[in-house]
This record gives sequence, structure tokens and C-alpha cells, in this order.
Amino acid sequence: MAAISREILKRRGIHRSPVMATIGTRSMASWFGHVEPAAKDPILGVTEAFLADPSPDKVNVGVGAYRDDNGKPVVLECVREAERRIAGNLNMEYLPMGGSIKMIEESLKLAYGEDSELIKEKRIAAVQALSGTGACRLFADFQKRFLPDTQIYIPIPTWANHHNIWRDACVPQRTFRYYHPETRGLDFASMMDDIKNAPNGSFFLLHACAHNPTGVDPSEEQWREISYQFKVKNHFPFFDMAYQGFASGDPNRDAKAIRIFLEDGHLIGCAQSYAKNMGLYGQRVGCLSILCDDELQAVAVKSQLQQLARPMYSNPPVHGALVVSIILGDPELKSLWLKEVKGMADRIIGMRKALRENLEKLGSPLSWEHITNQIGMFCYSGMTPEQVDRLTDEFHIYMTRNGRISMAGVTTGNAGYLANAIHEVTKSS
Repeated sequence: MAAISREILKRRGIHRSPVMATIGTRSMASWFGHVEPAAKDPILGVTEAFLADPSPDKVNVGVGAYRDDNGKPVVLECVREAERRIAGNLNMEYLPMGGSIKMIEESLKLAYGEDSELIKEKRIAAVQALSGTGACRLFADFQKRFLPDTQIYIPIPTWANHHNIWRDACVPQRTFRYYHPETRGLDFASMMDDIKNAPNGSFFLLHACAHNPTGVDPSEEQWREISYQFKVKNHFPFFDMAYQGFASGDPNRDAKAIRIFLEDGHLIGCAQSYAKNMGLYGQRVGCLSILCDDELQAVAVKSQLQQLARPMYSNPPVHGALVVSIILGDPELKSLWLKEVKGMADRIIGMRKALRENLEKLGSPLSWEHITNQIGMFCYSGMTPEQVDRLTDEFHIYMTRNGRISMAGVTTGNAGYLANAIHEVTKSS
């Protein structure tokens, strides 16, 4: 084959250069021989290890997805009904680059308020995104392109992928203090100091509710103080709202932080996801919105968000957008969704109580009040990486090494076993 190739080149008057000779002798694999295996994702790697464990007693409290009390994935009945309405009745043509107009309209009402004047004034630039991750990435790219001299302040700790998103968008990162390890609560004083000391006009990433991984949220009064200080410093708040409705069971209550900032006259950005609150994990459906000064500015911003999406994925997926549009746009189905999302939130809250009660019954010398004080899918337990390793090695319990427990993985059947294991590895602390 090589001889044939040489003969063809010779006939065409093309002589092999030293570079071509080198290429011709190089094995194809050597092009990528310098590529090293990537480090395993700290969250997704937990599930891989869990699945490989043959123990019948194994427990996975690392997965960030809702499970029922039997530890099984859940598809909401409102979602099933929406899918029945879709099947055979709607086409699967491309959506516009900005996504489903209906889904965006319903998402804005959910985040900004059903009767929001901002929506009526058309001041919000919004596009459908690939769930919350995609919404954050689109915003990060927008920030880099149009505000290249800015940086993003990210709370410590935060969802690990936040750092990856802004890093890959080449936006410089800074951090601000958020969590107090000793109290297992909010380090409000330090957080306010960092907000005050950041350069005027800084961008801040804020979790709207159910902070991941800590489950620690500011109180309403604290949110008002944060909003006031943002106003003083002219900071820009970008809210990641991955758990609206899933945290407390009430979507309006979970959007309270955003509403406070809107009342105070801030321009904001918001990433919404329907992974958790509708169980649409694999559908990758979400919304990115940016509040602008006026309608003209909103039109310009949306056009640029669409241009950013075009080379990235061109058009967002249609099925999940149809599901969300049908559920939120139909009063009966929306009512069913509100009932179901409250049911999920209530089960998580119930498992928090059960885990804490079991630990206290065992006579643990530690305080576990933070389990019930925190909110949302995750409990930041305070366990060390070494204690987490013992849970895995001795009890086949899997979680991230920062001690984050996914309360969705706790059931009435395993709460006692989990509490006993946690007691064993922490009682000498």
C-alpha cells in the first residue's frame, strides 16, 4: 500500500519532503500518545465504584438524583401524562437556536413571578439551555466575550463543575467564603466581608436555594443584607437555581432570593434546570435568562446568546422542552407537578429527620442538628475524607470524599444502617 502511494505521488510530480516522510512512518496512535487519562470525576466516579461492588449491603448516597423509598429512580406522573400527549401528535423538527418559546415563557414566570412586570416589559433575554450546566456555560461564554475584563467570584465550597465551567470559558475565578465548618452553617460575616472587599462591579455566582454541596442557605433577612451590599458595590449576581420547588416543596419560596434582588432593582442572570424538580435528568432541559435595562437591550443580548449556542450545539433538544411546556402550561398538570415536587421535597426532609434521630439514639457524642437545619438534596455531614473511606471500605457506603450525603439515597430501609456506620467512624472524633 505504501509503494502504491509513493508511485501515485511520483506520477503527479510530488516528491516526499522530510516532513511527509516523518508523517508516513509515524504510527497513527502516536498522534495522541501524549494524551494521559483524565482524572475521574469526583461525583460520577462514586457511582462507578458502587456499581462494581458485589456486596448486597451496599448503599449509594453519592448520586445527585432523586430516588423513591425503595432506592429506585422516579418518573413523575405529570411527566408521563405530558409524554402521552406528545406521542404521535407533535413533530420533531429543529427548535430555533434560542429554543422553545413556550418553555422559555413558562420558565420566566416560574423564576421571576407569574405576574412579573419585567416579563411584560420584555426586559429579559432568555434562551433554552442544556439544563443548568449548559445555562451556566452559555453565560460564562457570554461574560468572556462581552465583559472580558471581569472575573467570577465562586463560593467555597460549591458544585465542583462550576469551577470547570468558568475555567473552560477562560473567565478568571476568585472565591468567596460561604460555609463555616465548625458550625456546619453559613459563614455570613466572612461572606459579607468578601462581598465588600471585592472590586466594584464584580460578578458573583450565587445558589438560589438548596446550596450544593452544603444544603446551607442564607435566611431571608441575610439575603436582603446581601442584596443591599451588592447594590452598594454594583456587583452582578448570577443565580444558579437547580432546585426550585425541590428544596422546600414551594417554587415561590425557593425563588425568594431572586425575588429580593429583583425588588431591590438589580439586573441579574439566572440558570434554571428541570433535572431535579421534574426528574428530567437525561432530557437536559433548562433556561438561561439575563435581565436587561430595556427591551432593546434584551433583544440584542438574546441574539448574542443564540450566536454563542450556534457553534456549540446549534439547537437545543425538543422532547424535554415539550414536556416542560405542557406541564407548566396546563393548570391541571401544573397542579399535579406542584403536588409531586412537594412530595419529593417532603420525603427528603423526612429522611433528614430519620437519619438524625437514628444517630442520636445511638448516643453519638457529636451534634447532628445540621442534618435537619440544612435543606435540599444534600447534607454536608462534616465527615473527613478518611472517615468517608472507612464507610466505603468497611460498610460499602458510597459518597463523595468531602462528606456530602445525597439524602435522596437514604430510605426508611437503610437509614438505620447508614446511621450506625456513620456513628462507628465518627464516635472517636
